[in-house]
Amino acid sequence: MANRVHKRQLTIEWGHCDPAGIVFNSRFFEYFDWCAWEMFEAVLGVPRAELFATYDIMGIPLVDARARFLLPVRFGDRLEVASEVSEFRRSSFDMTHRMSVAGELSVEGRETRVWATRDKVDPSRIRATRVPDAVIDRFRAS
Repeated sequence: MANRVHKRQLTIEWGHCDPAGIVFNSRFFEYFDWCAWEMFEAVLGVPRAELFATYDIMGIPLVDARARFLLPVRFGDRLEVASEVSEFRRSSFDMTHRMSVAGELSVEGRETRVWATRDKVDPSRIRATRVPDAVIDRFRAS
């Protein structure tokens, strides 16, 4: 079964760019994060602020991130983003983000995130916990 793809558009602002008007590369990791949280909110049908209580988690912290920069993205560009969870494992999952301008792939990003909760013994620590089957099922395309 295919994975659900979440799409959004971003307009590149001057503050996202270097003096040449090209998006500063670290900004793309911020965009990946925005898209990940927006996707979880949309797919699970729970506002971001309520995800923690609803699923008894601290969050979905990032443990690995990488990107390939294929074409420059510039001030004023309309960035089309397609995000998906490409693989679920017991307590972690991989996400991909494909970013295009005018139909041309510009940036491809990959992240690994962990379904995390507070440690019951030491609440100042976090620990990975199993991703619920109900969550995984929501990410499968119908």
